[in-house]
Amino acid sequence: MRSKEPRAATSRLKVRGVSVGPRRTVSPASTLTEACPGAMLRAMDTLITGGLVVDGTGAAPFEADVAIAGGRIVAIGKNLGGATHTIDARGCIVTPGFVDIHSHYDGQVSWDEEFRPSSVHGVTTAVMGSCGVGFAPVKEADRTRIIGLMEGVEDIPGAALAEGIRWRWETVEEYMNTLDAMPHAIDFAVTVPHDALRIFVMGDRAEARETATDADLAAMQNVLHEALKAGAVGFSTGRSDNHKDNRGSDTPAADVSKRELAALASALKGVGHRVLQIVSDFDMARGPQAFDGEFEIVEAMAEASGAPISISLLQRTGDTEQWRAILSRVEAAVEKGMNMKVQTAPRGIGVLLGLEATFHPFIGFPSYKKVATQPLAERVAYLRNPEVRAQILQEKSDRLAGDGSSIPPLVDQLLAHLDFIATRLFRLGARPNYEPKRDEAIFAEATRSGQTVLEVLYDAMLEDDGHALLYFPIYNYAAGNLDAVAEMLHHPRALLGLSDGGAHVGTICDASFQSFLLTHWVRDRAERKLSLEKAVHMLTGANATWAGFDDRGVLAAGKKADVNVIDLQALELLSPRLVHDLPAAGRRFLQDAKGYRATLVNGVVIAQDGELTGARPGRLVRGAAIA
Repeated sequence: MRSKEPRAATSRLKVRGVSVGPRRTVSPASTLTEACPGAMLRAMDTLITGGLVVDGTGAAPFEADVAIAGGRIVAIGKNLGGATHTIDARGCIVTPGFVDIHSHYDGQVSWDEEFRPSSVHGVTTAVMGSCGVGFAPVKEADRTRIIGLMEGVEDIPGAALAEGIRWRWETVEEYMNTLDAMPHAIDFAVTVPHDALRIFVMGDRAEARETATDADLAAMQNVLHEALKAGAVGFSTGRSDNHKDNRGSDTPAADVSKRELAALASALKGVGHRVLQIVSDFDMARGPQAFDGEFEIVEAMAEASGAPISISLLQRTGDTEQWRAILSRVEAAVEKGMNMKVQTAPRGIGVLLGLEATFHPFIGFPSYKKVATQPLAERVAYLRNPEVRAQILQEKSDRLAGDGSSIPPLVDQLLAHLDFIATRLFRLGARPNYEPKRDEAIFAEATRSGQTVLEVLYDAMLEDDGHALLYFPIYNYAAGNLDAVAEMLHHPRALLGLSDGGAHVGTICDASFQSFLLTHWVRDRAERKLSLEKAVHMLTGANATWAGFDDRGVLAAGKKADVNVIDLQALELLSPRLVHDLPAAGRRFLQDAKGYRATLVNGVVIAQDGELTGARPGRLVRGAAIA
């Protein structure tokens, strides 16, 4: 006779003042399963004690210890015995390691073992190759070409990529084998990027955006299928007008036909769990009919592949309601049997501006350009000269964007529409506020002080000896708040994504999305919050299931011991800081967090109290074997 399950308590737990939902009781060693026979009879490597377990399934949290041996969870319960190593998790939550389904570490992973900043924000598995850009497959003659693509699309310095990437591959299988032979802090997986695939097969004709012939399609299908056989977990494509190479040209796959995308998607048919990922503007500027045509392309890919497909979801400034139309079409597609979801971000998506960043309002001013290449301290001293200040403030900026330029039009638009943009331009501050109010904007400050917007911007950028940053949320912030984001996050087809870890190194640092979800949406926001269990499920189990990773994403006996121990009340995001640690003296923003007591990958502590330990248990994650 089956024993009765323990009745859930009706009281609510608190982790140092944070309400986390109804308590679920757990009996001693209650989660021992057939996956771990005799687990209690062998020595445990690590025992995490006294924490509030949020297991990644969406179920209510419960107090329990977590036992680990041989890189696996062997028991969750009470009175589990002793272990070689004990982690005191009292006052903390204990979660599965976070799974990031949208990153761009494709080049960095070939020389950098750490996966920073993602690895210090609880991420234990990262999926690379997003948005159609990446570094495999590639012929030797095309290496410079695809470096230019990644530099333009994802703001990763081309010089750093050229010096840093250790080319030992042409095919995707060779790329994966090369990476798998290297030590890394966290696990990672590879999707096949459309642009690299198209260049590999079509060469110059791909860059000229010629229509693929039947022979081209057959060749691309074959290369893609071989990559999936080798363990690639999916295929990605990018169709955004904002994506340009380092010369300002559209990407090779930016406007390919429905025929090509459906043909490539069909390579995923019947090959087990593999995923499709697409980013598109949905032809916003061309009207409703164009929107429908673009969505038909997404549906054609889903139908041809039978695979799960995810779409990037943003609230765009040109059409602030387009995202609702996308959700409506997704819901209709699901009703027709398609497995379609949207990747959502937990905050505004925009840029950081400052003297150390890639862009700032004064980079086109003649007097500034005289010192643009000088070290920061020298530029700050120059700009603090009252005569220089007066001269720059009466100058006009040179035009920077245009044909043959990798600088986006945004830089010129910033000054052309300065007063309007300044209503959504904020000081980031030492303790970043990613949902600032309109009366905190640069425009409001200028109005109160009687200064011009340009004067306030000039002085703001010189604060903190020139290290100060301005925050400009371009997407997801049309109403001056994150209410639209709340609606996206609560939608049943939402996945947490778009962190872009490894990309936009001089303009954003959204690889801290995971920490922001917990601080802002679980703990701090007054309205439309996420429950702790839902937020953790989005960070872990939901993303792992989506990507086909059935060995991780939940805390249960037999699963991989990828675990976070987090002091949720103390969790805090610090301001991004610029470091010069890329090859060729390249620079990037990193953002630290306080409150991560420990992060484990395969049962090994890779980060403790916000610092990496030097451990390298991470491995390549391959999709299930296919014929």
